[in-house]
Amino acid sequence: MLDTLGLDPRSEQVYRGLLALPGAGVAALADHVGLSDADVRHGLDVLSELSLVRPSAELGGLPRAVSPDIGLDILMSRQQAQLAEQQKRLEESRVAAAQLIAEFADQRSASAGFGGEQLVGIDAIRDRLAGLTRDVREEVLAFSPDGAQTKENLQASRPLDRHLLGRGVRMRTVYLDSVRNSTHSVAYAQWLTELGGQVRTAPSLPTRMIIIDRTTAVIPVNSEDSAARAVVLTGQGMLTALCALFDAIWSAAQPLGEAPARDDRGLTAQEAATIQLLAEGRTDEAIAKRLGVSQRTARRIATGLMERLGARSRFEAGVLAVQAGWLPSRVAVGPAV
Repeated sequence: MLDTLGLDPRSEQVYRGLLALPGAGVAALADHVGLSDADVRHGLDVLSELSLVRPSAELGGLPRAVSPDIGLDILMSRQQAQLAEQQKRLEESRVAAAQLIAEFADQRSASAGFGGEQLVGIDAIRDRLAGLTRDVREEVLAFSPDGAQTKENLQASRPLDRHLLGRGVRMRTVYLDSVRNSTHSVAYAQWLTELGGQVRTAPSLPTRMIIIDRTTAVIPVNSEDSAARAVVLTGQGMLTALCALFDAIWSAAQPLGEAPARDDRGLTAQEAATIQLLAEGRTDEAIAKRLGVSQRTARRIATGLMERLGARSRFEAGVLAVQAGWLPSRVAVGPAV
């Protein structure tokens, strides 16, 4: 029951045993919970590391279980800290990716040493992508930040997707959470999953990106106009950074077939992203573009969050979000620079 909080089942058994038999030794605990002495000792080590077991002064130093109300609070606080650290790493990866894209935005294909080439125009981009996907051997990773796709676009993608998956190529794609409102997008994801592909969604994505075999990446020079110009990157350092970015966002994303989960703050990933953008002073238009939704939907989400916080202004919403634990206390609240 507590494995999601970092406590494995055997250690939980030992914890429950100690609650039932305060001051019991290893042999008595092993007999009570039906585990070996070695498993009980391992469980006691884990519980000690998690601060769920302490030596008892009254029982001659024998292990004593911390009461469940305190113990569960310790576990949840630890889990919340881990989630906050994961979110921090994810944001750092996004910043690194943005810096990487900006660094090469003004490069030309003749530039030496950056391990890439530039593609100008949608036809050149499509031709290059067609060649790369034809030659893929193992894996295709993709960010698709454009929101719900048209039914026609998804239908046109099926032959190539079927061909790649039929060859045993692994395919992992991250869409925006907003595609969950598109019935044909959900149907396409289910079809892709049945063939062996994997689809997840995230509240926001840093850029459109396709990575082939972890050796070649194609990203737009300008994320606001991805059809105008793109860069093909092959440098080892750049690919390592981009693959790390994908892996970080993939691990935090949610399978499309699952209902949006709420974190321990009661927020969906989309709501958490919105409150962060509100605190940065983003407009409804900017929030809508980041989330891949309409301005009306962005306004509805923002208004709902403000009502839950009891805020009368967006600035106040940022302040109250920090006080409610929805945002880290170090977050900058105010107009975006």
